Amino acid sequence: MSDYRSLADAVAADIVAGRLRPGERLPTQRRFARVHGIAISTAGRVYQELTRRGLVVGEVGRGTYVRAARTRPEPALAEPSQAGVDLELNISLPPGLPESLDELRPGFDRLLRADVLAEALRPTGTAGTPAARAAATTVLARAGWTPDPATVSFAGNGRQAIAAAVSALVDVGGTLGVESLTYPAVKGIAARLGVMLVPLPCDEHGLLPGAVRDARPDALYVQPTLHNPLGVTMPESRRLELAGVLRELDIAVVEDTIYAFLREEVPLAAYAPERTVLVDSLSKRFSPGLTLGFLVTPAGLDGRVAAALRSGGWAPPGFTLVATTHWMEDGTVAEVQQRKRADAVRRSEIVRRALDGFDVRGDPRAYHCWWELPQPWRADTFVAAAVRRGIAVSPSGAFAVGRSHAPSAVRLAIAGPDPSTLESAVRVLASLARATPEDERVE
Repeated sequence: MSDYRSLADAVAADIVAGRLRPGERLPTQRRFARVHGIAISTAGRVYQELTRRGLVVGEVGRGTYVRAARTRPEPALAEPSQAGVDLELNISLPPGLPESLDELRPGFDRLLRADVLAEALRPTGTAGTPAARAAATTVLARAGWTPDPATVSFAGNGRQAIAAAVSALVDVGGTLGVESLTYPAVKGIAARLGVMLVPLPCDEHGLLPGAVRDARPDALYVQPTLHNPLGVTMPESRRLELAGVLRELDIAVVEDTIYAFLREEVPLAAYAPERTVLVDSLSKRFSPGLTLGFLVTPAGLDGRVAAALRSGGWAPPGFTLVATTHWMEDGTVAEVQQRKRADAVRRSEIVRRALDGFDVRGDPRAYHCWWELPQPWRADTFVAAAVRRGIAVSPSGAFAVGRSHAPSAVRLAIAGPDPSTLESAVRVLASLARATPEDERVE
């Protein structure tokens, strides 16, 4: 009898060599077993092994399909796509480049002063400097809420801030409650920290507080404003209810506000300040290449968070801290942020016009939207067909936690391409969605 792993290796080789294309349907397990002279149960193990390796995806009643070419085991959205138009990763540069570089020049010139450069080249701690903390509070302030500078600390970027917060709040083997569709990097962070994610259901207003009460995780990770990928924003009543559940269960929460600069909302940290670690960064609001991670941590948790930042090697680089402090102080970051708010609205309108008639959800102020694909499209086959047209988009499975159901949907990240390229790409996707997988010869 053939070893199922050897058979899986042979199919995997065909996928890697391109003899089996992304989106192509594999034979039924019964047919595969007959062709190879094996038991149906052995064929099932072959297909399970291919699924485990991330090479194929199966759907009850429809069959097993070769996944899109991006099958590396790293979490999705880890690096820019090699496709011609990247609607997968939200690379949000300051609008108006290269002209807008003029506003950054004074900051770079200042760094060349001997005293400033000497400060920038020294090692820095997680607490940064008094000037950096004061500047950060002006950037993080929103809707009448302003953090205490003494509660602010820094990481190299937003992902490091999230990792430090999760590491501080959840022990190895512990549980972290998350929305059933969540930011993919959190899945990778949890796996590396030995933390088990507990998917929690949401509705049109975001995470259901009752689900937190039922699951009772050790801690919670949530995106109350402009949720990624769904674009949902919790109303005040939901935030108040969630804050009450957190107190009732005596658990802490990591509040991810990376996209919150695009919409003025009182953060969850204002409703449950004693148990909320708010994380943010400059990557979206300013530039991914000049980023800095922020953490606002209540007394009682600050020592654990600082220890996690130090042990993870996630303290901010001194050069970046000094440079970005100046741009926060002189209003450059605030000005770029305001332009990005207007830019996001324009881009959202472009997408909504191009996808008129489809089920597209999301906030018109966001840099991403959620597209429920028409039947009979599935997310993986649509992504594969889009890649063949030079367009990268994110399948719903990249955001699904554990065994949570991944709907036939994709997320479009719209911050990267110039507006005309964005419109052209989305119109191509619209035309693709109006066809069928059979028309594309991918099934």
